[in-house]
Amino acid sequence: MATAAEIAQLAATLAKLAETLADREAQPPAPARPTPERRLLTVEEAAEYLGVGRTLMYQLIKNDEIRTVQIHRLRRVPREAVDEYANRIQAPNVDAA
Repeated sequence: MATAAEIAQLAATLAKLAETLADREAQPPAPARPTPERRLLTVEEAAEYLGVGRTLMYQLIKNDEIRTVQIHRLRRVPREAVDEYANRIQAPNVDAA
């Protein structure tokens, strides 16, 4: 059976542990290292960047409206290809005149 002194020491240790845990939670997390803006996007990232759904992005790629590059087994969309497509669809339609 524990003596009164041992119980008091255990209580003091637990109080110190609780204080340490509270201090850790109060500290803001270390800032994440900023990631550089990537030039090659996944299809999902390109769709989000353009503001369309994933299915439409795959359709645009299939119809060669947005070019992609292949890195081994990975398919990536150059950010410039998305920008070019957006500029192309925003340009005034010359054939309409």
